Amino acid sequence: MLYCIAMDFRRILVSRSSSLVWFIALAMLMVGCPAKTIRYPVEHERLLRIDQAVESLRDAYQRKDRTGFQSLLLPLEQLNELKRQVDMDFEAFSVISLEFTSERVVIDKDNIDVFIHWQGTWKKDAPDMGIRQRGHARLQWVGTHSILLRNADGDLPFGMKTKQTLSESSAPPIQPR
Repeated sequence: MLYCIAMDFRRILVSRSSSLVWFIALAMLMVGCPAKTIRYPVEHERLLRIDQAVESLRDAYQRKDRTGFQSLLLPLEQLNELKRQVDMDFEAFSVISLEFTSERVVIDKDNIDVFIHWQGTWKKDAPDMGIRQRGHARLQWVGTHSILLRNADGDLPFGMKTKQTLSESSAPPIQPR
């Protein structure tokens, strides 16, 4: 019986001491790990603005908001074709669902290249199965405080109506057998 009491006392002591050690370790960990500080706050804010600009462009296109979409573009002649393609998409499709994934952001002074992977569905009406497409594109932005699109190239999600028309006209006609 004395042996059982000694073992029980020993177990209580070990559990208390191990609990005490864990408590001290946890307290040191909490004191030793201050909140994460942002090393370059100006650059971090700019990256957040770039991310917001890309998201605003996607959102305006998806909501078919012409004014919102065009407010993110620089007033350049080279973007007139992009505006025309987007207008055709807005007229042709009642529902546009689009997702962007930024793969890489390259910043060189005021010039910003955002490489995206996109996928989306374009539907003429609600019961329509729609067109599903995906691709990669480069969105070229400019600015530090106000981020505006200056060019876009690659396989763009904008202009799906034109892509659909081209694929339908290049498909061989179905021959009856």
